Amino acid sequence: MRQLELLAPARDIQVGIAAIDCGADAVYIAGPQFGARQAAGNSIEDIRNLCTYAHKFGARIFVALNTILYNEELEPAYRQILAVQEAGVDAIIVQDMAIMEMARNGIGNIREEIRVPLHASTQCAIRTPEQARFLESLGFSRLILERELSLEQILAIRKAVTCELEFFVHGALCVCYSGQCYLSEKIAGRSANRGACIQACRSRYDLADASGNILVRDKALLSLKDYNLRNRLEELAEAGITSFKIEGRLKNISYVKNVVRDYSLALDNLIAKNPSEYERGSYGTINGGFTPDTAKTFNRGYTELFLDGRRERWAAMDAAKSMGEEVGTIISLNRDKSAITIRPSRKDIVLNNGDGFSFVARNGDICGFRGDVCDGNSIKSKAVPDAYTGATLYRNINAAFEKELEKNSCTRMLSVDVSFELVKEAEWLVSALAVSEDGRRISCSYNAGDQNANNLERMLEMVKGQIGKNTGIYSFHVTDIAYSDALPFMSASFLNSIRRDIAEKLDCMPCGKKDLLLRDLENVDKGEDMLPQKKICYKKNTSNLLSEKVYMSCGAESVEPAYELKHVADAELMRTKYCIRYELGMCPKHHGNRNTGDLFLLNNGQRFALHFDCRNCEMTVSEA
Repeated sequence: MRQLELLAPARDIQVGIAAIDCGADAVYIAGPQFGARQAAGNSIEDIRNLCTYAHKFGARIFVALNTILYNEELEPAYRQILAVQEAGVDAIIVQDMAIMEMARNGIGNIREEIRVPLHASTQCAIRTPEQARFLESLGFSRLILERELSLEQILAIRKAVTCELEFFVHGALCVCYSGQCYLSEKIAGRSANRGACIQACRSRYDLADASGNILVRDKALLSLKDYNLRNRLEELAEAGITSFKIEGRLKNISYVKNVVRDYSLALDNLIAKNPSEYERGSYGTINGGFTPDTAKTFNRGYTELFLDGRRERWAAMDAAKSMGEEVGTIISLNRDKSAITIRPSRKDIVLNNGDGFSFVARNGDICGFRGDVCDGNSIKSKAVPDAYTGATLYRNINAAFEKELEKNSCTRMLSVDVSFELVKEAEWLVSALAVSEDGRRISCSYNAGDQNANNLERMLEMVKGQIGKNTGIYSFHVTDIAYSDALPFMSASFLNSIRRDIAEKLDCMPCGKKDLLLRDLENVDKGEDMLPQKKICYKKNTSNLLSEKVYMSCGAESVEPAYELKHVADAELMRTKYCIRYELGMCPKHHGNRNTGDLFLLNNGQRFALHFDCRNCEMTVSEA
C-alpha cells in the first residue's frame, strides 16, 4: 500500500490551518529567514502552533529554508533549523548543500543533532537520474523534481533512486529551470536564489533580430501559463510520485482553500479507484464546505507543460497577470464608459455585484475594474476609459464565489469507534473502548448507578444518539453494545460526559502518523561514482565554504562560486524548455521556417540574447 500526499503552500499559519482543513496531507511554510519567498516569513511560535494543529490529523509541516547561504549566514541558518525542529516540523526543504554538511558535523561550537529529514528543493534543478542519485547519496530523503519533466523522465528517475519523489501539480511556472535563473540578479541585483526575485519573466519585452528589426513589440515573451495536472494524478502516481505539490506561498487564503479542496477530492477519487494500491498520507474526513473551481481563482490560463514529452503553446504573452475566466464580449458602452453590456460566452454566466473584470486594451495593457452593479448582461462601474466594443472580458474576482469560500468553511474530523460492555454487580459498570482512525486506543470505566432502564430499545437508541455526536475534531460512532438481559438507565448528560471524557483523553495522546511508504523497486543501480560533474560551475549555486566542502569531498576537481558572488562572464542567465521561436511559429525544426539566428529581448535599454539549442530543444537567455 503506497501513501500519497497532497502538499499545500502557506504564507502564514491561518493559510496553513485552512489548507489542512480542506484536505492537505502536508503544508510547506517558511520560517523567519532564508525562505525563497522573502515576503512569506513566519515566527517560530506560529510554526509550533501550526505543527500542533497539523499533527492532530497526522498531517506534516515542512519548513522551506531553500535560499543559498553566505558564510556569515551559516550559523544563523543552523540555529533556525534547530529551532523549527524543536517546534515540531517534519522536514526541512533545502537548496544549499552546506545544510547537509551541518547536519553531519554541526558548525563551530554547535553540535546539536539535526534529526528531521532533509528534502532537496526544486531549486536543486533535479532533472536527470544522475543528479537524483547524487542527492540521494548525500542523504536527502526526498527529491522535489524539476517541473519541466515528462512522465518518461520521472519514471527514469524513479528507477534510479529509492527515496521519495515530489512533483508540482498546480500553480505558477518559472520559465527557467529551477534554481538556475539569474535574470533578476542581473537586472536588479535581486537574486531569485535569495528569495528576492523581481519576476523578470513576467515583464514585457520587444523581440528583435540581429539586424535590429522589431519582430514582436511589448509582449510578456517569457511568461508561462499556470500548471494544472489535476487530471494527471494517476499517471504521476504510477510513475512513482509520492507527494503532489501545489505552488503558491504568496497566494491568499481563498486561493489555497479552493485549489487544495479541488485536488484533495481528485486524490480521494484516485484512491477510491485503486483502494488496494494507495491511501492518503494523513487522517480525517472533510465535511461541509464549498464546491471548488480552479477556473474561478487566480490563473494565467492552464497548461500541462512537457508532461507528455511534447511541445504545445505554453506562453501567456498577453496576460502575465491573472485574467480569470472568460465571461463574454463587450457589445456596447455608454458615453463615459461607465455602463458596459456584454454578450456572454456561456449560458451559465451569472455576474454579481462586486465582481472584478479584466481585458486587454488596444495598446496591449491589461486593464481591470470592479463591477459595482451587475444586472443580467449589464455592468455599471466607475468609468473604464480603455474599454472598447469587441474586447473579450474576463472575470478575475468572482464575488459570489469568494463569499462562498469565506462563509462555507470545511471542517476536518477524525473518526472514533466506540464499543461498550455493560455489567451489573452491586451497580452498573460501563466499560468503553474507543479506537480512533489513527490507531489511538482509550479504555475507560464509568459507574452508572443501580437503576435499570425501563425501555431497552429506547436506551440503546439513546446511547447511539448521544455518543454518536461530534466533539472537538472527533466524529464518534457506536460499533457495539454488549449486555445480557438488561441495561442501566443512563441520562443524556451522563452519556455526553462519557463522550467528552474520551475526547479529552484522545487529545492528551499523540496522534498517529503514517510513514510514507514507497513501492519496492527492482534493479535499482545507484552506481559507484555519484557526482555527475567533476567541475562544479556557478549553476550549482555554491556560495559558502561548507557547500564547496561537500562537492570537494564527493570528488569535485574545482568549484566555481555562485553567480551572485561573482557575475560570471558569458553566463546563461536562464535555460529553459520553453522556446519563443516555437511559440511564435518560427521554429526551423517544427514549423519549417528558415533559421532566424539569435534573437534579442529588449527592455528599458537592456538587451539580452536568445540562443537556441535545437539539439536539446532548449532556449537560453544571456547578456548581449
